[in-house]
Amino acid sequence: MRVETKTIPNATLGAFCEENHVALMHTSRGVLDGLTFATKDVFHIAGSRTGFGNPDWIRTHSAEKTTAPVVKSLLDAGADMLGRTLTDELAYSLSGENFHYGTPINSAAPDRIPGGSSNGSAAAVSGQVVDFALGTDCGGSVRLPASYCGIMGIRPTHNRITTDGVIPFAPSFDVIGWFASDATIFEEVGSVLLDQPAMSLDVKRLIIAKDTFSLVDSSVNEVLKPIIKSLVDKFELTKEINVSQDRLAHWFEIFRTIQGSEIWANRKQWIKEFHPVLGPGIRERLEWASTIDSQTISWAHSEYVEINNYLTNLLEPDEILCLPTSPRVAPLRGTETNTLEIVYRTQAMNLLCIAGLGGLPQISLPRVTQGGLPLGLSFIGAPGSDMNLLALAVNLVSQPSF
Repeated sequence: MRVETKTIPNATLGAFCEENHVALMHTSRGVLDGLTFATKDVFHIAGSRTGFGNPDWIRTHSAEKTTAPVVKSLLDAGADMLGRTLTDELAYSLSGENFHYGTPINSAAPDRIPGGSSNGSAAAVSGQVVDFALGTDCGGSVRLPASYCGIMGIRPTHNRITTDGVIPFAPSFDVIGWFASDATIFEEVGSVLLDQPAMSLDVKRLIIAKDTFSLVDSSVNEVLKPIIKSLVDKFELTKEINVSQDRLAHWFEIFRTIQGSEIWANRKQWIKEFHPVLGPGIRERLEWASTIDSQTISWAHSEYVEINNYLTNLLEPDEILCLPTSPRVAPLRGTETNTLEIVYRTQAMNLLCIAGLGGLPQISLPRVTQGGLPLGLSFIGAPGSDMNLLALAVNLVSQPSF
């Protein structure tokens, strides 16, 4: 059932879309009865145009004929959708700053950016406007905002949840994810979208990705070290590994090459036909993507096959890999574009590319620095272990030592 309303939830937060706002009531009763959610503006809603974070995109596209299956699933489970949320322009950024529509408020750190590209969804959950929110994650677009905004976020196993009815970005890595601030709700949403009941935690071994912690800022490390120690004490079997054999920068180059080539393949016709106005950072990134030649793409894919095979077989179903979500806390609002690109985006994607290259599920759980700034601690599981990771979230957040 569609509800026509011009009321934008908590408009001062800047998290919700205005031009194509739509709210939907639940269509049935289920495990999500009474809960509210928001949807990133890349999910199609019947009778409404999808904006994709760019005014020229919404201007040049018609209203959709069908609603994304994942949105239908949530409505069928009893949840009400309060609105669409802002996305970074064409979803091609991790900052959360949109040149055309502005930057949503990060309620956990109001002077800092929320992260992207699922910026509005993260801001809506962090601001307690909705109980949970849908996002998409390719290079970290759920995990990084979760870390910056002090909430939980998940990137599920690749191809585990249908992406039908969602604007494609880079299909080799695209997944649908979600945010929540309550672990039980986080898990309940997973049981609906993964079509799998909640399970008892089954983790026999904790593996510390020691090479990833070497990339982390000292203020983040001082918070994470005692947490890691408490986790080591909690699990009987633990070990440390160099997950990338010191090749994280190389892995990121493979990831960004494949990602960029697929993004350009999906966007080039529209860009050449309509010549859209693109904001700083997005414009340069697309220009770079347009220069990736077939030989480079072929090389990247051959490397990717090897990396994917290694990561897919790295973990047993009852093992989890622990790593920081991001090397740093969120940058201040208004940070210069080159700094965001070099210091924050590139360094973060050295960590965020791991799960993407392996098609692995990853959750980010919130912690805070001594100065009160949010940061995330992540756990990666074997392919298909999504519900086990959600059970881990429920287990850990209930423990005083975490």
